[in-house]
Amino acid sequence: MHYRLEVQLRRAEGALARVLGTAQRRGYAPISLQAETDPRAGAWRLSMTVESARSAQGLKSQLDKLHDCLAVEVAPCR
Repeated sequence: MHYRLEVQLRRAEGALARVLGTAQRRGYAPISLQAETDPRAGAWRLSMTVESARSAQGLKSQLDKLHDCLAVEVAPCR
């Protein structure tokens, strides 16, 4: 199944690599990634699509634990 994640991420060295590494290690294959800077929040907004047979809540739970992740929202792709 494909899931779409919307992540607000602190602009810190290695933050993006940690998000992608966590997704891959947990069995979620990144399909697409789009990032832009949110100047008001001093953060990145990531829109990432992943594929996995696992529940998306498992990935959300792991990303929520990362210090640089400020917010994570998950929805199934249509």
